Amino acid sequence: MLSKKTKYAIKALVILGKNKDKPPMQISKIAESESIPKKFLEQILLDLRNAGFLYSKKGAGGGYSLNKDPKDIFLVNVMRITDGPIAMVPCASLNFYHKCDECPQETTCGIRDVFIEVRDASLKILTETSIADIIARENTLIFNG
Repeated sequence: MLSKKTKYAIKALVILGKNKDKPPMQISKIAESESIPKKFLEQILLDLRNAGFLYSKKGAGGGYSLNKDPKDIFLVNVMRITDGPIAMVPCASLNFYHKCDECPQETTCGIRDVFIEVRDASLKILTETSIADIIARENTLIFNG
């Protein structure tokens, strides 16, 4: 399941992507427009800024803006920043691997084998889908809706 932290991070990046040619957005404006608790959003935006996705400006006219083009921000990276592993079990993780304590033989574990397939299918979609893609999907849904 997608955590609220990741969902809010994606929502914030989408609104900032739609705002990319405008002045920086204040946290309160992002929080209000996307129904995200402001204090929670502050931490999320700080994490995204520390990862290089956002630029922040203090003072009058300050706020947050994208530091990268929306087409260069992929969901897989956002998810790893906000939640860590993509894999649902630690023994199937590429970047956060560790052996399951209760598993005597990893190489013959059917559970691990299935969840490696799930991980690979998820990674394919997440590494190919950018914030720009989500914005385009939303525009298509609005246009066709």
